Amino acid sequence: MNRRKGLSILWGTLAIGLLSGSVGASAEDTQLSLLVDNAPHTIAVSQALVAAFQDKNPDIAIEIETRPSGGEGDNIVKTRLATGQMTDVFWYNSGALLQALAPTRTLLDLADQPYAATMDPAFKAAVSMGGEVFGVPTRPAEAFGILYNRRLYAELGLQVPRTWADFMKNNEAIKAAGHTAVIQTYRDTWTSQILVLADYYNVQRREPDWAARFTANKVKYADDPVALKGFERLKAVHDGGFLNEDFGAAGYEDGLRMLAEGEGAHYPMLTFAIQAIAELYPDRLADIGFFSQPGEDAADNGLTTWLPAAFYIPRSTSHAEEAKRFLAFAASPEGCAVQNKAAAANGPYLVQGCSLPADLPAVVRDVLAYFDAGKTAPALEYLSPVKGPQLEQLTVEVGSGIRQPEDAARLYDKDVARQAQQLGLPGW
Repeated sequence: MNRRKGLSILWGTLAIGLLSGSVGASAEDTQLSLLVDNAPHTIAVSQALVAAFQDKNPDIAIEIETRPSGGEGDNIVKTRLATGQMTDVFWYNSGALLQALAPTRTLLDLADQPYAATMDPAFKAAVSMGGEVFGVPTRPAEAFGILYNRRLYAELGLQVPRTWADFMKNNEAIKAAGHTAVIQTYRDTWTSQILVLADYYNVQRREPDWAARFTANKVKYADDPVALKGFERLKAVHDGGFLNEDFGAAGYEDGLRMLAEGEGAHYPMLTFAIQAIAELYPDRLADIGFFSQPGEDAADNGLTTWLPAAFYIPRSTSHAEEAKRFLAFAASPEGCAVQNKAAAANGPYLVQGCSLPADLPAVVRDVLAYFDAGKTAPALEYLSPVKGPQLEQLTVEVGSGIRQPEDAARLYDKDVARQAQQLGLPGW
């Protein structure tokens, strides 16, 4: 039997294949398809996992298809599930976005698989519904927070802030020295949400049952001063004159460049940006550090975590057992070792027995320190199925000085109410 190895790129599709004159898989192979988003690290990890899995399972060949990220990609996933045309395995978010896929109707339950017992409880909860488990982690955990330029901090004699007030004092000092204090990149609208989403650790420390009350329609952003602070902090960095002049036109990659080259001191961002900086600016990675979004209490400074996406199997697959074998490999120490070689890890793995490389950059160790100290909490969307789709438009407006925080929070409360009603949640 000829094995398909190497990589060939087809139009709109990334396919594993073609070596030694082989044209496609042998007739004896089981052919699986895998749909992933088109982010470079997603493709790199997927290709590596597929190649390693095929080496161990010569009776299975896997073709990788790509889709856009963001809302366009969400619609593709929902449409293909609804029409029964989904691939045998697909990569998609955990948490609130998963709930919108009606997983108990569209996805296979993996609760009886051995690997379901090896997953981190917080992640397992984020891929579960109604007692069923639907996915396995594709990557290590990530986090929300502030990437910062260590070199600028050293030049200005600044210390990592542990309260929001100290963060704002640092911004004043950076601005006075002629640098951009806070980089914002609203051309890519999703980046505008970070200061709101990253604040959830601070919310749940003040109000531990906030997620449960939010899900039950017992509390709203606009009516809760603690939850409103995320919107207010977004306004504060704008009103303080701390942003880059082109914050409305700049995109995510511009933000990475400004941070790496020292044009700006802080970039509120998810930690997956560390991998992008390592690839685009390897000589500057040592200049980059990380700290969590601070709240009011220096003694209770912690981190809002972003749980990884998952691999799922749709009910429409004709190859359920082979697809489960792929998920078992991805959610194993061997699968994690493959990922370590394919893409940098920016947080801990969520599968028992998986380990990180020894030569982690300092910025990743900054992130891991919060996990080691037990000072973390999952982002709200992993604790509640309710997330409105309009948040990034509202945060662009607040962060641009166009809309007041209270008004944005009120509109977002209406947005999440529509989403909750679509999900049929009680109390809405």
